[in-house]
Amino acid sequence: MRFTVVTLFPDIVRAYFESSIMAKAVANGLISYTLVNIRDFAVDRHKTCDDAPYGGGAGQLMCAEPIGRALAAVQAHEKRVIYVSPGGKPFSQQLAALLSQERELVIVCGRYEGIDQRIIDAYVDDEISIGDYVLSSGEVAAEVLIDAVYRLIDGVITLESLAEESFCGGLLEYPQYTRPAVYGGRAVPDVLLSGNHEEIRRWRLRKRIEKTLRNRPELIARARAEGLLTSEAENVIADITAAAVRPDVPYTRHTDGVY
Repeated sequence: MRFTVVTLFPDIVRAYFESSIMAKAVANGLISYTLVNIRDFAVDRHKTCDDAPYGGGAGQLMCAEPIGRALAAVQAHEKRVIYVSPGGKPFSQQLAALLSQERELVIVCGRYEGIDQRIIDAYVDDEISIGDYVLSSGEVAAEVLIDAVYRLIDGVITLESLAEESFCGGLLEYPQYTRPAVYGGRAVPDVLLSGNHEEIRRWRLRKRIEKTLRNRPELIARARAEGLLTSEAENVIADITAAAVRPDVPYTRHTDGVY
């Protein structure tokens, strides 16, 4: 897959592509990228890429002309173009999976008050928000989107690692532990040291459900509506819910993922 990033600050994104698992994916030919500096397409001697918005208001707006030239140079009309913006549709794991099937994504990074609407109307297929907050850097938002997408491409990460992540099957991920067996007086749960794979599987399912009920209860309703919950999961939910309302069951503060 190729990522083409259209930006005023390519060095911010370049460092990301040259680090960690992404660097290995690039070296292995699974990922390729092109960084397009919008300022290279400004024609005046000051390389102007922003101006005051029509109608007044605070801040500067990125101009349509240099962005349009940059997008034309990469033949954006033939590709899927994304503009990362707080005004876009919410990003999700499902959308990341869908985007991972594309051969190339062109991502436009905004700055200041954003970009001229005419660029969005002419070129952008998807306006996507990574969350209900505002960043000064569209490059950071682009990196979040790229990171969520590229790791789903075959060969980047093992399928086993992806199978039980947060949002897989509609639930959050279970808590995990590694050496040492005791840290700060807290021990790894005995079941994880037992070698009983079926018990470990059941424990992990319960922990996924407990964490989802505690942190993101709306995901349970969504998973149920989408038919993602097994009968075993539904039984665990019923058991946890019943225990939470029984007066004879004491409340225990969260320690290892258990209430």
